[in-house]
Amino acid sequence: MNRKIFISGASKGIGLAIARKFYQENFEVIICARGKESLEAAKSEMPNLHTFVCDMSDKDAVKALGKTLNEQFGRLDILINNAGVFMPGQIHSEEDSTYETMMRTNIDSAYYMTKSLLPAMLEEKKGTIVNMSSVAGIKPYEYGGSYGISKYAMLGFSKNLREELKPHNIRVISLMPGATLTPSWDGFDAPEERFIPAEDIAAIVWNACSLSERTVIEDIVVRPALGDL
Repeated sequence: MNRKIFISGASKGIGLAIARKFYQENFEVIICARGKESLEAAKSEMPNLHTFVCDMSDKDAVKALGKTLNEQFGRLDILINNAGVFMPGQIHSEEDSTYETMMRTNIDSAYYMTKSLLPAMLEEKKGTIVNMSSVAGIKPYEYGGSYGISKYAMLGFSKNLREELKPHNIRVISLMPGATLTPSWDGFDAPEERFIPAEDIAAIVWNACSLSERTVIEDIVVRPALGDL
């Protein structure tokens, strides 16, 4: 039986690169995203891919998808909480909606999806959870605003969850990439050489998840070789 992985926010960018890598490694790959067209494009590339439309900023939608995943796929081997949105700003001047949108998408989605899928992992005492934070979760930026808050929260979520799940043999990995070449950076004036290839992030996730179950890489920081943008 193929091992199973679910990746949120995975029709583009880092999430799609991770989906491709695990698909190539014969995992049963399940992804979600908001856009139906981008999901269809991913499925045309990977015919056996399972896709679901879901707005990860919507708590009820996240919990409903979690229920569906449990019913259709049972225990997952790997959960990748990758869904996120980036809106630059400053706390003193950004709209309340900026904070609310990023907290719902970047941290609440991971919280509720994890709670939905954990019971099956706990029952079998087996599984790996990867939470996508950012270097913005360890280094303040002038225009990080609520994005930085959400990514610091994601790192704290991972650290607390890891301690809770140690007795249950479930690994929790925090990944903190720097600037990665994804559609989120479209329009930014910098050469491609200044960015991490999304495929590199996928390779790191694969390697971290492929280690013995007795081993966990807790926190992974990845930056462009020439430094942060």
